[in-house]
Amino acid sequence: MSEHLRRLSLNQKTTNAWSLKEAVDGCLRHGIQSIGVWREPVADIGLDKAQRLIRDAGLRVSSLCRGGFLTAEGAAARQHALEENKRAIDEASALNADCLVMVVGGLPLGSRDLPAARSRVADLLDELVPMAADQGVRLALEPMHPIFTADRGVLATLGEALDLAEKYPAETVGVVVDSFHVWWDPQLEAQVARASNRIASFQVCDWITPLPADTLLSRGIMGDGHIDFHHHYDLVTRAGYHGDIEVEIFNADVWAANPDTVLALIKQRTLTQVLPPTT
Repeated sequence: MSEHLRRLSLNQKTTNAWSLKEAVDGCLRHGIQSIGVWREPVADIGLDKAQRLIRDAGLRVSSLCRGGFLTAEGAAARQHALEENKRAIDEASALNADCLVMVVGGLPLGSRDLPAARSRVADLLDELVPMAADQGVRLALEPMHPIFTADRGVLATLGEALDLAEKYPAETVGVVVDSFHVWWDPQLEAQVARASNRIASFQVCDWITPLPADTLLSRGIMGDGHIDFHHHYDLVTRAGYHGDIEVEIFNADVWAANPDTVLALIKQRTLTQVLPPTT
């Protein structure tokens, strides 16, 4: 295996049909040394068992997905968000995850008040950051493509995410550079350079067209769409990021395919589409 492929991480959603154990076993079969874990599969087997499974396999945990959803209105919803994110922070600590990915949430049902939703994100972060710092967990704010602003992420640009992150120590609050979400941004080069020591996670998958009816499932395997991954790799590298390269794909056809075939293709495409051509 190329030395650079040792940075490849499998986000569990890419092989959505697999349980956590199956995903861990798949990583071992394919020589993948890192995994991005989702909370639901961890809950299915229990945190202690998940921790032992990953530790015994010798895998790194590049991220835990996901915390966030901080935009709901009302005292009860606010308290629920705090409690749920405290649990996510505890899980990230137990799994020794490089970061806890924060999908901040969209507009509450019936709301059109985007500034208020963003304000609630900032307010709750003020409470969550000390909890994360106490556990040695890094929160990773994930800006999402504007197509998801209403229902998933009111932070639509890397610049917005950095505006929030920079209020806190870099070791506790960083950002996710997800090619799928940021590739369109005309400020991308400047904002990635600005991110510097704030990049907590680098995720890759392609933007494919035409978009499917469920836009959540519009992520393609690198090389199947429109994103210049060599450029993104160069940007994050020049910004000082040398961590894992996490492949996260939501796509019905990919999910229906043989996961081992998908992993083989991901390794090949990471070499040809993401890493420098001289690698």
